[in-house]
Amino acid sequence: MIERGLITPEDLQKAETFQGRIGGRLGSILIRIGAISEDNLLSVFSDLLNIPLLGEQDLPADPGVFHQIIAQSGIDLDWWLDQEVLAWEGPEEQICCIARDPLNDSLAEVLNRLFPGRKIAPFLIPNHQLERALDEVVRSGSGIAAGENDIKQLRELAEEAPVIEFVNNLLSQAYDQGASDVHVEPGEHTMDVRFRIDGILYSRFSLPRDRFPAISSRIKLISGMDIAERRLPQDGHLSIRLSGEAVDIRVSAAPGVHGESVVLRLLPKERQGFSLQNLGLEPDNYRLFRKWIKEPHGIILVTGPTGSGKSTTLYAALEAVHDKEKKIITVEDPVEYHLEGITQIQTHSEIGYTFARALRSILRQDPDVILIGEIRDKETAEIAVQSSLTGHLVLSTLHTNDAVSAFTRLIDMGIEPFLVATPVRAVMAQRLVRRLCPSCAEPGEPIRDIQEMARAAIPLELARETPAWRNPVGCPACQGTGYKGREGIYELVSVTPDIQHLILTGKTGGEMRRQVREQNCRNLRQDGLLKAWKGVTSVEEVLRVTSEG
Repeated sequence: MIERGLITPEDLQKAETFQGRIGGRLGSILIRIGAISEDNLLSVFSDLLNIPLLGEQDLPADPGVFHQIIAQSGIDLDWWLDQEVLAWEGPEEQICCIARDPLNDSLAEVLNRLFPGRKIAPFLIPNHQLERALDEVVRSGSGIAAGENDIKQLRELAEEAPVIEFVNNLLSQAYDQGASDVHVEPGEHTMDVRFRIDGILYSRFSLPRDRFPAISSRIKLISGMDIAERRLPQDGHLSIRLSGEAVDIRVSAAPGVHGESVVLRLLPKERQGFSLQNLGLEPDNYRLFRKWIKEPHGIILVTGPTGSGKSTTLYAALEAVHDKEKKIITVEDPVEYHLEGITQIQTHSEIGYTFARALRSILRQDPDVILIGEIRDKETAEIAVQSSLTGHLVLSTLHTNDAVSAFTRLIDMGIEPFLVATPVRAVMAQRLVRRLCPSCAEPGEPIRDIQEMARAAIPLELARETPAWRNPVGCPACQGTGYKGREGIYELVSVTPDIQHLILTGKTGGEMRRQVREQNCRNLRQDGLLKAWKGVTSVEEVLRVTSEG
């Protein structure tokens, strides 16, 4: 594991110390302390011990196959469940076997005695898949589902080693696969786990519904929630090591028909520094955005839906203007990443410390640059306007579909048109598109209409370059999706005198968009097609996240 870079010598030393104190398998301990995920551990064991690693699709679909071997053995089902072992008949009369601990010598001895003269073939399998198979055997044999646990039992279950190991392994798997969110969702009969990777939700596995109370209670326990409260939404937070890295996790639990939906947002602490160069801005847009954030005062807005990268853009802007000569203060809910040398304030609406109240207090802190996490209401918008008019540069976000809609949204909040036209200097709309996997993407030109649309958006400085259209394929490196990582696409609109006039005279969003087109601003789709033309993403991905505009 050390040779493959999966763990560090320090991780091993820590696990060995832990093992000397409480015993147990070293691999299980490494998972429990967050040093490695079970998938990576099993891959190493498979190569080292020459034992095949099975996926869920490799197991018999019919639980009756397991019951046949149990009946042949003459040993009661309880023994198989207690030992957490299952077997089935394989080719050439061999007995295929999966177990929680396939290296247990006494287990091998019992199986050899039960099936004399037959080869026992052990296999490795992730614990959650073994548990699901065991549960299906129980259900098919008795038809009895587990009942609800009381709070005391839930707390005890949440402290059991298998549950601790499962939750830590779940988070390590998510982190290894680059997931931003983990969704744990109870249904009527199953519990589904899904990972959001590069903005798309992928189903990872399902478990029996009766496993959910212990797992959700474990998550709530370690994130500081009340495990007894299941009727009201709750928020929690924890810090943990995943695959050797320190990670902050925000947890949200919301009651549903079949139980609480639990969502975990993974926020790596050791994140790369925020940089404008890494956002995916084309050279002309990069120069324009740099010009905006060097302004001494005014409002610069970044718009887009939740999860479109607005906060990352604003953090990168703060890093760009942070020259040690300016006082920079942020008001956020929540503070996602900590920036060195910048005062960051967390709002607490439950005690009345709202955006508006926090902003009034920070104006007495003599700031030069103010970042407002989001303009949500008229009061916050008015203070942002007043701050910009009194000599501050204000950066903030709005939830709108495009750049122009930011003006009408502020007016709809109750801000006078002249107080929108004067202080707002610029608006940038953005989305995130998935980058093509460099290991498997293949060349492929789109239809002529798409090529012409892209050609119209290409800046003069790139016009002579050869197009590099590519299509997604899918390979192990990208888990078969064809994409790996994400990059922003942008629409930048400077507030010119013409646009100010349209705002002041109450013109519609459509008329403003026509004016923006006359200013030769690329819209989101055009900027996305430019990236597809350069081979960064695919045409299908651009069409998925943008409208025609």
